[in-house]
Amino acid sequence: QVQLVESGGGLVQAGGSLRLSCAASGRSFSSSAMGWFRQAPGKEREIVAAINWSRSITYYADSVKGRFTISRLNAKNTVYLQMNSLKPEDTAVYYCATREAMNWSIREESYDYWGQGTQVTVSS
Repeated sequence: QVQLVESGGGLVQAGGSLRLSCAASGRSFSSSAMGWFRQAPGKEREIVAAINWSRSITYYADSVKGRFTISRLNAKNTVYLQMNSLKPEDTAVYYCATREAMNWSIREESYDYWGQGTQVTVSS
């Protein structure tokens, strides 16, 4: 059974940093693209960042470019999201997801497996 488990969320002041982790289990994900999404209260879920299987191609939403970094360690079936210079508008539940394809997609419906989410709250 495929499982994705996020961790690392919490409460942080504006300007601070957090590092989210997503551990995948159930099979190897070294050939699968991974993505981070978020959903703020009253808003639709949106993509934040994505990375292809070989770590060579990444995507970032405009709102997080220059502040967030996605990375992965295939040997540990883990993907990370380093979040710096956090803003109150980054407050959301953050989800990791994977799809049975090597390259990422910005479309939520393209992802096959999802974690349960981790709350990130940025205070002003």
